[in-house]
Amino acid sequence: MRERNLVNLVIVIVLAVISLVFVLPFNKPDFIKSLAFWQDARARDLQIKQGLDLKGGLQVLLASNMENGAIVTPVQMENARRIIENRVNGLGVAEPLVQVQGTDRILVELPGVTDKQLAIDLIKSTGQLEFVDAGTAFQDGTVISTSYQVASALMYPGTSVGAQPISATAGISVPGRLYNTAFTGEVLQDAQSHFDNAQGFVINFRIRPASQDAFGQFTGSRIGQPMCIVLDHKVLSCPTIRAVLREGGLISGNFDRESANNLALTLSYGSLPVAMKIETTRDIGATLGSESIRRSLVAGIIAFVVMCVFLILYYRLPGVIGAVSLLFFTLATLAIFILWPITMTLPGIAGFVLSIATAADANILVFERFKEELRAGRTVRAAVEAGFQRAWPSIRDSNISTLLTCLILFIFGGSFGASAVRGFALNLAIGLGMSLFSAMFVTRTLMRTVFSNQSNEATEQRRAILGV
Repeated sequence: MRERNLVNLVIVIVLAVISLVFVLPFNKPDFIKSLAFWQDARARDLQIKQGLDLKGGLQVLLASNMENGAIVTPVQMENARRIIENRVNGLGVAEPLVQVQGTDRILVELPGVTDKQLAIDLIKSTGQLEFVDAGTAFQDGTVISTSYQVASALMYPGTSVGAQPISATAGISVPGRLYNTAFTGEVLQDAQSHFDNAQGFVINFRIRPASQDAFGQFTGSRIGQPMCIVLDHKVLSCPTIRAVLREGGLISGNFDRESANNLALTLSYGSLPVAMKIETTRDIGATLGSESIRRSLVAGIIAFVVMCVFLILYYRLPGVIGAVSLLFFTLATLAIFILWPITMTLPGIAGFVLSIATAADANILVFERFKEELRAGRTVRAAVEAGFQRAWPSIRDSNISTLLTCLILFIFGGSFGASAVRGFALNLAIGLGMSLFSAMFVTRTLMRTVFSNQSNEATEQRRAILGV
């Protein structure tokens, strides 16, 4: 038992140190940032992300604009949401919110965006996909002009050749050269990514039956040459043609899971599957501001200190352990918010503060059971074990009921106008999970460590120290 508890104590200390490193507000070195490999490298600063109400930004509401009264399906709206989300991620925005509202609207929130027109152009861009006979392989992200763009400019004089809906800084521009567009994205039927043991992540694509002969003839005459895949003037990839591709083919390269999925999505839905129009745009100011955030932080610290003082005065030595456990809970939960990452909004802060109270409540239940066992005549070590066993059903049931409430609020938050509820529910649910861990693992480990050498005799002096 002692050896196992020693291992648990080491785990607690290591997790506390790691959490402290992530939570402390300093510029983290690159090797620490690389640990959060699942985050977008452009926004991987390992700092608390702030939402619109704390930081301000841009809010855009898109509505479907289907012709002839066509009905929009949920699948089409979800595909459109994913495409728009991939586009706005190219802005390097920290945690953009892109979600379907109702049955035919998409809400886009971009915290910290200052270039309003760039964001709007990117969201509403047509997403024209082209297969270009470039004759050379370009670096991914290179911006080129194609014959299809020229034809579109002649057909629609209001457009400009070489216009770049994507930021010019996203790639290298190749001026003064026109490349032939062999096919547009309409020839594609679908595309899917998967992992191949020999080549890593690859993309399989299929050609529509009506275009198979032309596509097969084109690829057959250019075996060994690159064919560039271009979206909105920007080169996504330039795979080399290695065989006659009539019904479809396979694209391989230096892909990871995310880039392969994004390219497959782009190939399947280069253009939005639903015609969308911008219904409203709003510049959102920070409703709280830095001064309000500072005051909220001070108030939270005061509340935390008062709670710890109460635990120590009422429960004595167990209260000290509870205060240490609450400190661990706070650091670990904030570290999860940073690593996820979770965008903090005012309702989200409220959910986090409420979860601190639930963590204290779990410790109080344990300490009360512990005192009851001591009064019943158990030894200190036996009272520790019995206290946790008897407190667990109450802690479990109360947290499950609250988690069910969080689930209902999170589902309701998907409705139009109630997205702020989701932040509250998500942060509260994460806090509840961490409160269970801190109470049933951290507090138990610390109490076993502190009371492991206690005498079996519960003298009056020891009873006073233990809060009995």
